[in-house]
Amino acid sequence: MIAVSDITKSYGTGGSRNQVLKGISLQIADKDFTVILGASGSGKSTFLNVISGLERPDSGSVVYGTSDITKLSDGELTQFRKDNIGFIFQQYYLLPNMTVEKNVRMGADLAGNREYREIITAVGLEDKSKKYPSELSGGEQQRVSVARALAKKPKVLFLDEPTGALDEQTGRQVLDYICKLHKEYGFTIVMVTHNQNIAEMANTVVKMNSGKISEVFTNEKQKTAYEIGW
Repeated sequence: MIAVSDITKSYGTGGSRNQVLKGISLQIADKDFTVILGASGSGKSTFLNVISGLERPDSGSVVYGTSDITKLSDGELTQFRKDNIGFIFQQYYLLPNMTVEKNVRMGADLAGNREYREIITAVGLEDKSKKYPSELSGGEQQRVSVARALAKKPKVLFLDEPTGALDEQTGRQVLDYICKLHKEYGFTIVMVTHNQNIAEMANTVVKMNSGKISEVFTNEKQKTAYEIGW
């Protein structure tokens, strides 16, 4: 369980100070698929950064189990992310001088995972393992970033607009892989998107507007990546 209580976050100083998060509270169940939905500027990416430990809030708490990560030192927070968290972003952030296998192994090494080749196979890139990022399509590069994140064996996988730079066919393919691996490995998913169609794939949908949560609901039926509109 991730329990978020009264989170606030601002940027800037003095008269130019902008409050992005305005007292947000939320609970995310273990193994849930939660989508945070909102328009550009709603605060959803900042919220993801705070609950994942990439940024510190101005006030409030973010509790994983019994551990409040807002009270950890910088070193402890880095170790927490290393041990528990996986990230997939719109940009792939692959190392261009490393092959697919070495990029994924970099994530696996953080967790001492020697089974990373199985994840490369699971995302359909076994025959591309010796290729470099420049030799891959956008969808293939995103699948490498998925595999690298999962090779850490994260307890929670955070995704920020993971299909934003992909065409429809590739986007559906990437989402389908993520959902299949979610069912297989049983991690928690927290995904930020502005795409209301993708929200139909989630169990829990959190709508944000102007730095606040405006609605939380559960989908009675979760659609697959190939059933949603685009």
